[in-house]
Amino acid sequence: MIPGGVTTAVETDTDVIDWPARRRQTSALTFSICTGAFLLAATGALDGRPATTHWEDQEELAQRWPDIQVRTDVRWVDDGDIVTSAGISASLHIVGRLFGWQLARRTALQMEYDWTGEHTAEAGI
Repeated sequence: MIPGGVTTAVETDTDVIDWPARRRQTSALTFSICTGAFLLAATGALDGRPATTHWEDQEELAQRWPDIQVRTDVRWVDDGDIVTSAGISASLHIVGRLFGWQLARRTALQMEYDWTGEHTAEAGI
């Protein structure tokens, strides 16, 4: 899991960028929350792939990494071994994918979040 936040200070730090690049080689799933997509982009992992990030940052992601197919119409993009998300609430998709949709719905209920439970990779919303 690659968290978001203000990532500009670490995007050029080779120690920081090398870590997700190395982990991705042995991980079945790499998941970014929000602007964590910028860190994945810096590794080259998103080149030629669809991805998303927080709505405020989608244009910047597309401008800085033109090889990424930035999706602006979804909360997450599940592209098999990489999932990028627009924000924290989209992490419910990962809970559902890894542990079942019933647990994802219970988690949303616990958070008092009105989640529709749409959980197909194609829906992404």
